[in-house]
Amino acid sequence: MVDQVSKKTMTGVVVSNKMNKTIVVKVERRFAHPVFKKVVKTTKKYKVHDEKNECVEGDFIRIQETRPLSKEKRWRLMDIVSKEKTLISEKVE
Repeated sequence: MVDQVSKKTMTGVVVSNKMNKTIVVKVERRFAHPVFKKVVKTTKKYKVHDEKNECVEGDFIRIQETRPLSKEKRWRLMDIVSKEKTLISEKVE
């Protein structure tokens, strides 16, 4: 019987959606420095598979670890936590 392995999940902000079915997500991590005991922020970018091309820049999303899908893609989109708020003004002429 195969043991079910829990996959890592993270939340982050979409910084690029210029590729087809791929988005770049910035994940921020905060931790206490082991020596100086000060809270440190680090960021890392991940390439994420977005099958329906539904994310736009600024969306706050949840991603999950998966098998390698390409050279750098090892994450997939789980769900969109909150959409980016933009005011779309259409000119009616």
